[in-house]
Amino acid sequence: MGSRIACHFAGIGLQTLLLDMAPTALTEAETAKKLTLEHPAVRNRIVHDSLAAALKSNPSPVYTKEVASRIKTGNFTDNLKDIADCDWVIEVVVERLDIKQQLFTEVEKYRKPGTLITSNTSGIPIHLMAEGRSDDFKKHFCGTHFFNPPRYLRLLEIIPTPHTSPEVTDFLLHYGDLYLGKTTVLCKDTPAFIANRIGVFSIMAIFRLQEQLGLTIDEVESLAGPLIGRPKSAIFRTADVVGIDTLVKVAKGIAANCPDDEQKDVFTIPGWLDKMVANNWLGDKTGQGFFKKTKGKGGEKEILTLDLKTMEYGPRQRPKFASVEAAKAVDDLKTRLKMLAQGADKAGEFFRLFHCTLFSYVSLRIPEISDELYRIDDAMMAGFGWEIGVFESWDVLGVEAMVRKIKEAGFKVAPWVEEMLAAGIKTFYKVDSGKRLCYDVASKSYKPLPGGAAFLVMKNFEGQTVWKNSACHLYHLGDEVLGLEWNTKMGTIGEKCWKASSDRSVQRKKNTKDWSSPMTRKISAPAPMSD
Repeated sequence: MGSRIACHFAGIGLQTLLLDMAPTALTEAETAKKLTLEHPAVRNRIVHDSLAAALKSNPSPVYTKEVASRIKTGNFTDNLKDIADCDWVIEVVVERLDIKQQLFTEVEKYRKPGTLITSNTSGIPIHLMAEGRSDDFKKHFCGTHFFNPPRYLRLLEIIPTPHTSPEVTDFLLHYGDLYLGKTTVLCKDTPAFIANRIGVFSIMAIFRLQEQLGLTIDEVESLAGPLIGRPKSAIFRTADVVGIDTLVKVAKGIAANCPDDEQKDVFTIPGWLDKMVANNWLGDKTGQGFFKKTKGKGGEKEILTLDLKTMEYGPRQRPKFASVEAAKAVDDLKTRLKMLAQGADKAGEFFRLFHCTLFSYVSLRIPEISDELYRIDDAMMAGFGWEIGVFESWDVLGVEAMVRKIKEAGFKVAPWVEEMLAAGIKTFYKVDSGKRLCYDVASKSYKPLPGGAAFLVMKNFEGQTVWKNSACHLYHLGDEVLGLEWNTKMGTIGEKCWKASSDRSVQRKKNTKDWSSPMTRKISAPAPMSD
């Protein structure tokens, strides 16, 4: 992970120093060459191997091969002093608090005052790592949790401590967004922060539903992937990619460190999952997990699925549910979600129960893990690849209707949600005058989403449509400015995008300044937008 983060920084043009441990023993090849532990090639072997493995990985962590030339390598013993020339030091060592604290003791010997120091930990409390450090260190210390692979996953969680300077926090949020190309999400220093807290809960909750409803792995994968706006890896495949041991470790950590979590039992590890860890069936890293690649009789590649009842692998199945088959024909995700939630079969029951437990859980995490609900949505979309966030999904299915279903299913709803509904506020998000607003729990009112003033989102002007056809949509953006959006495949511009049919014209809209003269001129070639 350290090598991949270094590649990402080098990819935006920064000179980067990558350090790792110096070896304590020679390899057989090094011994055969009669090298010693003091030989330069040996001392930097670990860091060189790590960087080489990252550069060979697929997908690649770099834009071009030349990016690697910006990365200088070294080891902690010989080169830690070189951080005196660095403006930002990121720690990405093993997830053990004692080792991180030992490293920070050494880092403080060489860093210059004002240098940013951050940790890429995925769950260790940030404030504990800064204990015993100087005031200047604490002021410039923060958590910066990159999601792997950092070049491709957009989420960067920023986790300040009570000692972190607000200017440092603001800088990291801004720099991560503008220069690193990340969705930066401000997190509280709570176990697993935001994305892993909600993401691992979702996975563990679906494990429970799978057992409760008697679903197979292949059935769950067909229900919890792109069908509901989630990645193709869905649930079990995601666990294989992340590493089943890692998933178990995070789940146990949340259970141990969140004693007041009303659904902490969801994080209890099922017996079959413990058995997989004992068998070293950890996913891609060991060659088998919930899925296993083999070769068929004809030598072709075949993927087998684990049967959790027999703990044996068998051919993948293509499950079919009536409600799913009907919903597949619907392209619009929000419309599809509504259809799926109405399903009368086992798939419909799965969707309803899953959303009930998830909506209940996220409502009760405010203000524990975040004061703002949009941050939870941002974290899940950027970190886990969800097409829409949890609260946005709740809006789609109806906040008030889902509150009733959540209670009927035996789950709790946070009091602030019921207070919101009692005040006549029926959605978490709304659009007003082309700006997207989000409900703010603290002020009990809507507030604009940060950054919304910097750009326009066409669909936020849906209520100010001037004209549209099957290929494009013309909006009035205010101040006599029109916005043209096309929705063709891959955004291609064809005849329908430029040519209005002769029997159509643009009529005057009540909320526009002056459209009294219909636009009847046919357009057969690109014309200036001012026309």
